[in-house]
Amino acid sequence: MGFFTDTSVCIGCKACEVACKEWNAIPEDGMELTGMSYDNTAGLGASTWRHVAFVERRGPVPAGPGGEGGEPSPQGAATPGREEGELRWLMASDVCKHCTHAACLDVCPTGALFRTEFGTVVVQEDVCNGCGYCIPACPYGVIDQRRGDGRAWKCTLCYDRISTGLEPACAKACPTESIQYGPVEELRERAASRLAALQEAGVRQARLYGADPDDGVGGAGAFFLLLDEPEVYGLPPDPVVTTRDLPSMWRHAAVAAAGLLGAAVLACLTGRRR
Repeated sequence: MGFFTDTSVCIGCKACEVACKEWNAIPEDGMELTGMSYDNTAGLGASTWRHVAFVERRGPVPAGPGGEGGEPSPQGAATPGREEGELRWLMASDVCKHCTHAACLDVCPTGALFRTEFGTVVVQEDVCNGCGYCIPACPYGVIDQRRGDGRAWKCTLCYDRISTGLEPACAKACPTESIQYGPVEELRERAASRLAALQEAGVRQARLYGADPDDGVGGAGAFFLLLDEPEVYGLPPDPVVTTRDLPSMWRHAAVAAAGLLGAAVLACLTGRRR
């Protein structure tokens, strides 16, 4: 199970952020504006498991349907009276990607991180020892330690809700269905259909992010339809599981250790003969 977030219909209401905090009893993370945007949370963290980004973008406006009597234009699409290069908003609700190949899961020494029967990745707060290994391991910078607590926290995809047949709180609260929950394969088909419709309507910059099972993390359990480059949204363009090279590193270390041991044994034998 997973999330498909269609940023083209996100209105930046932050209902998902509020619902996530209320259901999971997440503490507030500050009420001061950053000065960079109409956003007080700034990014994902231990006390922000859903974050709605307000991206101000100036540049060529992608063509879109618009017009009277037609379908409403996607977020950021051209509408009558707008000029090329006009400032526009790109809004997107970000969340943990629940990677197929999750580096955070690989490096956790206590088993606090585990993969559920739904394919999602969850932190058990009563097992986490606060070592922090999972934080640099995440290629998206999702996991964080909470001040005054020390343990790692992130989105659980509302494991307690979906275990009883309910949908996650953020998806339930989203008024535009920007956040969609369901079987990942079904969501991928839905996302591909939505992407094709947008591109046919002239939104040429629309793209899927995290939906490819052959990418550097084996595909994400939470993926997105974006209206611009991933970097514009603060997302890495080509994420790779950070533990990808661990097996080869251990092999090289083992060979080096064997070589050192062999050299030591040879030195001892040579010394005895003399």
